[in-house]
Amino acid sequence: MRYFEFARPQSLEEALSILSDNPGQVRPLAGGTDLVEQIKQGRHDPKIVMDMKYIPELCKLDWDPQEGLRIGAATSCAQVYQSQIVKTHFPAIVDASMLVGSIQIQNRASIGANVCNAAPSGDTIPALLIYDTTAVIVGPKGKREVPLDQFFVGPGRTVLDGSEILLELKVPVPDPQSHSSYLRFIPREEMDIAVVGVGSMISLANNGTCSKVRVALASVAPTPVRASHAEATLLGRRPSTTLIDEASQSAVLDANPITDVRGNAEYRKNLVQVLTSRTLINCFKALGQTL
Repeated sequence: MRYFEFARPQSLEEALSILSDNPGQVRPLAGGTDLVEQIKQGRHDPKIVMDMKYIPELCKLDWDPQEGLRIGAATSCAQVYQSQIVKTHFPAIVDASMLVGSIQIQNRASIGANVCNAAPSGDTIPALLIYDTTAVIVGPKGKREVPLDQFFVGPGRTVLDGSEILLELKVPVPDPQSHSSYLRFIPREEMDIAVVGVGSMISLANNGTCSKVRVALASVAPTPVRASHAEATLLGRRPSTTLIDEASQSAVLDANPITDVRGNAEYRKNLVQVLTSRTLINCFKALGQTL
């Protein structure tokens, strides 16, 4: 590993000053389980590695019944999935957070870092996309907000420039008659990268039809993506096994997977169907629907 300086700012202002004084030469560290390995491999060569865990604004987990959930960029996965509020309102985020590495890693790794790592296989990203999450970004010019589905520009690349950091993730209040689920497939039982991941969220209207639908996919495109064809198939229709089959097949239309050592493209497309079906079944059953 090449030599780098280590900074531990105690405030947001100090962190932004370090970024401003060293444009493009700083790598924020909010967990480090990926960053350290990437530096070892030569994928990053930072002048400064900056620990974000001592900045109060980045370590919060706030809930407001009107505004929703705010997850600080350095808040650990364990803190998120242990929250009763998150368990009650955002089950897919709990599902995904519990899949990030081992228990030891989950106490260090953060959802914000998983997002900024921008891996197509990132487990927490589909779970956030299905809740219409917004990324709050801060830099020398102030704050800006970007819908999470516009945050990723390629594998390992985001809209952040060299002087900005992710401050927090804003997750709106879900509909009261809604449920979500995230599932992935991996070759091993634990601690592996998703071959395919699928997150689904369903809201039901009073007449029993799907009033709001979100389906998001991991590991099937250069970035995590929404499965808009599956969403359109489900919207306005009543749950049934036939509908689930149609939606699962439609989800493949938004998948453009590659073939690599973890699976070929056709295998991944089949997994998209299987996991979409299973997450939708989980949602409908949790909402009391008989299929």
